[in-house]
Amino acid sequence: MDETSGRVRVLVVDDHPVYRDGIVRALTVSGRAEVVAEAENGVEALEMIRTHAPDVTVIDYYLGTGLDGIGVVHAAVRDHLPTRLLMLSANTDSSVVFKAVEEGAAGYLPKDANRSEIVDAVIAVARGRTVIPPELAGDLAGEIRLRADHDAPVLSERERQVLQAFARGLSIPQTAGELFIGASTVKTHTQRLYEKLGVSDRAAAVAEAMRRGLLE
Repeated sequence: MDETSGRVRVLVVDDHPVYRDGIVRALTVSGRAEVVAEAENGVEALEMIRTHAPDVTVIDYYLGTGLDGIGVVHAAVRDHLPTRLLMLSANTDSSVVFKAVEEGAAGYLPKDANRSEIVDAVIAVARGRTVIPPELAGDLAGEIRLRADHDAPVLSERERQVLQAFARGLSIPQTAGELFIGASTVKTHTQRLYEKLGVSDRAAAVAEAMRRGLLE
């Protein structure tokens, strides 16, 4: 942020000059932001971020050929570049919004957002907030649930029983007694459970299962 004026320093990235000019004007006229640079493609965007260190980078998803907006977000986060990124795109598909946020975007707005909404979002992002408008948040939540269900490992009925026993604090011998099976069989199910959850002990298995929603 410019310490003298108190305005948020912004980089605007869009491959359509007319739309880019409109965003620049809206930010400038607001008196709350200063556009320190513009770019029309992903490579230019990264160069401008490194050169100007804007507080916020407003960037489109589609940037013609080459590096797209999500690619820029990924590179900026990976390289710890000094900016927060607000994606502004006509593409509001939930999978794209999810990917942008997953890669580290601080916000996502549709391109038909009005100018005051865009300015407000830039200021909010500069202050450390994440901005997802209500019309996108519902679809994003659905996408997160869908991916969580898809990523959840498929456990056999016996593996679930073993997991539930562990969640109640039972040992392998106690689990074997409760399920009327041998301890060696429980150990076999336990090993498969560990492999599916990516863990190496009972406590970690229970914690990971709770995180993934496998235990009620």
